[in-house]
Amino acid sequence: MSEGGWFRRLLRKSRPNALGLRRRILLTITLGSIALSVFLAITTYGLTQNNLVRQAETAAVRTSLRNAQSVTQNLSSNPPTAQNAEDSLTNIGVQRFLIRYQGQWSGGVPPYVDSVLPPDMIDDVLVRGEPSKQIVRVGDELNVLVGWEVPNLGGYFQFTSLGDQVETLDSVRFNLLLASLISTGLGVLLGIFSSRRAVRPLSTAAQAASAIAGGRLDTRLETTADPDLGVLTDSFNDMAEALQQRVERDARFASDVSHELRSPLMTLSASVEVMDARRDDLPERAQSALDLLSSDVVRFQGLVEDLLEISRFDAGAIRLHMEELLAAEFVRQAVAVSAAPQLPLHVSDRSELAIIRGDKRRLARVVANLIDNSLAYGGGEPEILINVVEPDDEPMAHIQIAVVDNGTGVPPEERQLVFERFARGGGAGRRTGSEGAGLGLSLVDEHVKMHGGRVWVEDRLDGQPGARFVIELMASELDD
Repeated sequence: MSEGGWFRRLLRKSRPNALGLRRRILLTITLGSIALSVFLAITTYGLTQNNLVRQAETAAVRTSLRNAQSVTQNLSSNPPTAQNAEDSLTNIGVQRFLIRYQGQWSGGVPPYVDSVLPPDMIDDVLVRGEPSKQIVRVGDELNVLVGWEVPNLGGYFQFTSLGDQVETLDSVRFNLLLASLISTGLGVLLGIFSSRRAVRPLSTAAQAASAIAGGRLDTRLETTADPDLGVLTDSFNDMAEALQQRVERDARFASDVSHELRSPLMTLSASVEVMDARRDDLPERAQSALDLLSSDVVRFQGLVEDLLEISRFDAGAIRLHMEELLAAEFVRQAVAVSAAPQLPLHVSDRSELAIIRGDKRRLARVVANLIDNSLAYGGGEPEILINVVEPDDEPMAHIQIAVVDNGTGVPPEERQLVFERFARGGGAGRRTGSEGAGLGLSLVDEHVKMHGGRVWVEDRLDGQPGARFVIELMASELDD
């Protein structure tokens, strides 16, 4: 595979579409709430920061201008010296300042010394005579630095701390972070609620579809006033109605055809018996034709009976006559009346005490169908094994009846298919051969499910070629 193809496949797997609908809705709302929270937090913090800094700068400019004017007034009545300017500023409570007088710096208290002054600001004030302001960091503290030109003195620079504003911004940042976490959590809760509400109609439709698939064809979705969901509900109900009518029509057809075939089939079977009674009077070729006809009539009778049984399943007309049966003894009797009454039967000691509850006639049909299937496709006579599922130290709950053959086995991709109607391996609906119509295993599956059990096919446990058809039924242990 090329590098580009591998990357595209990895990208497809990483797309959100790989998630379920509910998770996609939850993820979308959560990401949206996170994005909105972050946007609001950044915007609020930015506006707050701008307002605080602008107010601090305005206050610093006004204060420094007032101080510069005070120095100018003081120097107008006193000698314009740096010491007089410092005394004037100290008297009014100014501490962080620098004075440039006759090329010398004075008034600076570490770390507020001339080395922290930006060169371009010095040029603005001392060279061009223009007022200037900047935010500078002195040590670990931010300050608003304002510079003025003072007549008869030189340059005056004042530092105003932004410590209070920084603390306020830290508090605002913490509160915004907390608010973002809370809003994100609320967004997640909203996403969970919204995703459940959004997916609920789909879950209801899925349950209805599952009920229909399980045979309850009269299942319908409740009508709703929601115009969007109404389209889904109406379409689903129309589909279910059409499916029910189609299934019922097909079931009636199969039942009607089976019933109509029984009368001519009985006549044909009786005629074959009459001819078979006079078999010695027929020529050899006629005898061979009679054998073929007799075999096909028997096969035809089995097909009609299977179709009738299938139609009863579809019509819901199956009624089980439940009774308690000793599992091992029942299987022995079922094998004795099957097409291969001498099959080897292996029963574990504990299985001899197993009791199952079921319809004797239909369970015997299940065993017979599995034996017939193995005789037709399993490469000779199979063997039957009966075992309790649970270990000896645990209460008995299930028993397995396995029919093991010596054929080529069933490929994994066909192990579900073989239990479908008219499927005989190698693809559904294949009609080649004359062994059967593909209804035997389907009837096995239907009967076992009606008894609350399950049936499956797997490879032989001993590693030899062949298939192992397993019936698992609920069982209890016979009291001593």
